[in-house]
Amino acid sequence: MNWFPIILTLKLALITTLVLFVVALPLAYWLSETRIKIKPVVEALVSMPLVLPPTVLGFYLLVAFSPQNSFGNWLESVLGIKLVFTFSGLVVASCIYSLPFMVQPLQSGLSSLSPSLKEAAILLGKSRWTILRKVLLPNVKPAVLSACVLTFAHTMGEFGVVLMIGGNIPEKTKVASIAVYDEVESLNYAAANHYSIILVLLSFVTLLCVYLYNGSYFKQFAR
Repeated sequence: MNWFPIILTLKLALITTLVLFVVALPLAYWLSETRIKIKPVVEALVSMPLVLPPTVLGFYLLVAFSPQNSFGNWLESVLGIKLVFTFSGLVVASCIYSLPFMVQPLQSGLSSLSPSLKEAAILLGKSRWTILRKVLLPNVKPAVLSACVLTFAHTMGEFGVVLMIGGNIPEKTKVASIAVYDEVESLNYAAANHYSIILVLLSFVTLLCVYLYNGSYFKQFAR
């Protein structure tokens, strides 16, 4: 069995999780605080990947990033960024597709905190960034862990989006989920089974870590 699709999948999941945490944290914080009228619109846009067929999202990303499109041509000719059939394209597509898995747990955790925490920090003259980093985040550790692990696990299982934007290029864009499909299409069920078992085990272990940590985290307050 070729281990490169597994390694590439883990690399993609890790990078996507790190990038999304940086991007989604301020967005989740804003959504938990704001009361503007367009908030439901923003929340609906963030949550779209949950209900949108992956191939539809992948198709429009493929069209947008294609050199034949004005935006894709601008990226490649001006910035030197090629996203179609590249690992970089997989990262961008994965970040868009996994965005709600990072934003929603963070937003829920931040929204559940008592307003007195933030009010006390404001009275002490702390900046918004300091309040978020040193006051709010330490009190939503289970939400942070859940967001990161769910994003990581979800990215490992992506198929439609990564196939549309990255194709099936060995040692470049061929992740584990595509390798499973490729082996099944070739009637090589043994290899497909090996890839599938590894993905199942990885997904189970990552989710188990969340439940074990969150369970022990809440138990210490129940004592």
